[in-house]
Amino acid sequence: MAQDSKVKPSDAKSDVKNQVSDNNLQHIIRQSAEQKYHYELARLAEQDQANKPAGWQLSAHAVRKFILGDQHLDISKKFYGDDALVDRALVTLMGKQGLMLVGEPGTAKSMLSELFSAAISGNSQRTIQGTAGTTEDHLKYAWNYALLLAEGPTEKALIASPMFQAMQLGHIVRFEEITRCPAEIQDVLVSMLSEKQLMIPEMGQDASIYAKQGFNIIATANLRDRGVHEMSSALKRRFNFETVKPIQDRAFEIELVKKQLQHELQDLSHAVKIPDSVIELLVTLFQELRTGQSVDGANLKTPDAVMSTAEAVNIAHAASLQAIYLDQGQLSASHIAQQMIGVVFKDNDDDRKRLRYYLDSVAKERARQDQDWKLFYQASREF
Repeated sequence: MAQDSKVKPSDAKSDVKNQVSDNNLQHIIRQSAEQKYHYELARLAEQDQANKPAGWQLSAHAVRKFILGDQHLDISKKFYGDDALVDRALVTLMGKQGLMLVGEPGTAKSMLSELFSAAISGNSQRTIQGTAGTTEDHLKYAWNYALLLAEGPTEKALIASPMFQAMQLGHIVRFEEITRCPAEIQDVLVSMLSEKQLMIPEMGQDASIYAKQGFNIIATANLRDRGVHEMSSALKRRFNFETVKPIQDRAFEIELVKKQLQHELQDLSHAVKIPDSVIELLVTLFQELRTGQSVDGANLKTPDAVMSTAEAVNIAHAASLQAIYLDQGQLSASHIAQQMIGVVFKDNDDDRKRLRYYLDSVAKERARQDQDWKLFYQASREF
């Protein structure tokens, strides 16, 4: 198959999905980045006068504005972290190396890869989810066996993978949790990234797909999962690594949680009162347990649970729903305490013990002087 030959992947479905009306999009639980920020992307494309890398829909300047925001163009800031990381990632994606985003769970690695894909390729849905069950077919292609038996190995019978489609169209492909894949699957990826070519031997000796300009891969991996399937040195050489770190600034994290909570509640935001002091308590709790040190300098036992900003938003959201539907519409620290086990600590007995230590050594003392901490401590006795 020559480079100009066009195997037609099932791209029509995504095209139809992207054309869903705004009214229907309002009822979707989670929109893709290109759906959610359609108007921002259109506005950036209209104003974009800078040179575009080959295969990109927007210039690197416009992609940066899309992710980090631009007040003059009314573009919202979507990634709150290291701005320089975004710049380095853009340079990587313009080159031949793939981009590997690593970090603790909940540090917005997947969100960042989705934003890059939406802005660069206009489609963030070409995604491979790494699992123990990921096969070579997920990376390359599969067959419609009814057509294969009836017509043989034809373009019509071929089912293109997200990687196949991305190479053919010159787009970004996302590979989530790459270290969860078996070593033999990672080895397949080494060859594809080196040659930028995908062979289809069933269709003849010369049947190949050659990656078009604009093709690249964004992979993610959690630091806690490095031991699942360690990446080979050969695969690591095909990527530039960027570490996405948790937010360190307490005041900044408080403002971010407030903003994200308002977004999660949407139309329900008017039905609940959210005191700033309760959000401050939640963020302080998360930062202290995440770092293993209280603001007073006391050493703490760090839980195994994910203490990310995203999980803090999840707790605030769950507590707000409890306040709206099961209480009087006033978010309190007791609601936060009641959601801690179900949202973060789940069924980990060791984490309960660590939280108990935190409550007895830190929260109990603060409860003597602060009403919010008193409510939190009292409600947490059931832990």
